Amino acid sequence: MITVLSGGTGTPKLLRGLKNILPEEEISVILNTAEDIRFSGGYLSPDVDTVMYLFCGLLDTDTWWGIRNDTFVTHEELVRLGQDEFITLGDRDRAVNIVRAELLASGMTLTRATQTLCGKYGVRANVLPMADSPVTTMVETEQGRIHFQEYWVRKRGKIPILGVTRVWDRLPRATFEVLSAIERSDAVIIGPSNPVTSILPILECDGVPVALRKKFVVAVSPFIGDTPVSGPAAALMTAFGQEPSSRGTLALYRDFTDLFVQDIRDTMAIPGAIQFDTLMTDEKKSTALAEQVLCSIREHI
Repeated sequence: MITVLSGGTGTPKLLRGLKNILPEEEISVILNTAEDIRFSGGYLSPDVDTVMYLFCGLLDTDTWWGIRNDTFVTHEELVRLGQDEFITLGDRDRAVNIVRAELLASGMTLTRATQTLCGKYGVRANVLPMADSPVTTMVETEQGRIHFQEYWVRKRGKIPILGVTRVWDRLPRATFEVLSAIERSDAVIIGPSNPVTSILPILECDGVPVALRKKFVVAVSPFIGDTPVSGPAAALMTAFGQEPSSRGTLALYRDFTDLFVQDIRDTMAIPGAIQFDTLMTDEKKSTALAEQVLCSIREHI
């Protein structure tokens, strides 16, 4: 059993490889929910949905967002009617958000709602939101504090940021299902997602750090040198007060990381790190990296 901590596009590319090697029932994925947002009548949980769509074969792997060959009739009509649809949702994707909102309104936890949706799509992997209580990543800008989705989608990540803040009504606690998945795992992989907005929200959940210290943990860097493979990781790391690099990433994970993976092109010297090709440009490369990571785990446990 392998458990993976995942956020946006980087880690799902690794999951694409893992599911070609392991039975899906042996993969648990703990997902960042701090980018969730109630939007346009639905409840959007982008990192959860990306992984759910990946495992059921629906994910658009050109964009690593939404459902392949989705239509956008509802989005276009809402825009025509003057609605502020700054997130472009496909019709089928929107249906998932609406159903999730209804399930939550009926009293279901986010974990239970996710299990219900995964069941509808025949997902056999264990897809787990990090917590059932709301957590939100906010970005501090010169114009004030905005939701991460406002920063990344509406503003396209092109405005200066001063800081990153997590907001909650009560300290988020990892669910029983999350802690149980870690406990049952042979090893845990921290995937190559944005450290500040994708992975740290999971690590900040009460119970997760203690659970990880009892397991063999492999962390895969999302950086090559001082450049992220994708997304706004560099700007967010800087705003968070960390060096935007593999070294800065390891500094955030050091307390529970047993093995650190950096890219073969990364010239930054990190004692004890191993280097693989982490640039997963196609399914073959995703599978190759997944196999190398799994082999490294087998060598150490």
